Amino acid sequence: MPPPPPPPPPPRTPRPRNSSGTVRKAPHGVLEVDWPFFGEMCRALALKIFREYDPDVVIGIARAGVIPGAVVATILQRDFASMAITREETGGRPVVIAGPPRIVLGRRVLIVDETCDTGATMKLGLNAVRELKPAAVKTAVSFRTGEYQPDFYALQTDTFIILPWDREVIVDGEIVMRPDYAAKLKELGG
Repeated sequence: MPPPPPPPPPPRTPRPRNSSGTVRKAPHGVLEVDWPFFGEMCRALALKIFREYDPDVVIGIARAGVIPGAVVATILQRDFASMAITREETGGRPVVIAGPPRIVLGRRVLIVDETCDTGATMKLGLNAVRELKPAAVKTAVSFRTGEYQPDFYALQTDTFIILPWDREVIVDGEIVMRPDYAAKLKELGG
């Protein structure tokens, strides 16, 4: 019998690039995630999930949890859907604005978000999914950033995270670095 395949390599440190394409160093306290690093994180997360819990359907929490959720669902070759939870004001309590689909009924569900700190958004998502009577439900995030313990996570960090899909936004008709990211980088000396 052949030996088992070696474990996947650990995710590599992201190498952010500036507009000229040269590698630049992020300031201390910042994790700037690029697309290749994000892809490796999703592969590692999907493998952890597959080994311990093979879900039937993956639910991504919109907005940012939809991206890792869709990638993980694709790697696992599982159905994907989303639900939307938002905070109406910064620091406010999260609210469900579009609940999970009925396809979770009687199925093994995985809820995915990009980060979790206090777990307020994830707990709200869990309650919304449980109301639809799934067979089982577990949680996963790309980044565990606080005391809340999801069932699965790719990386635990207490640094400020800049994600590749929302690093740049349109402000006054121009594509610019997201203002809160720019302010945090300036604060941290970047």
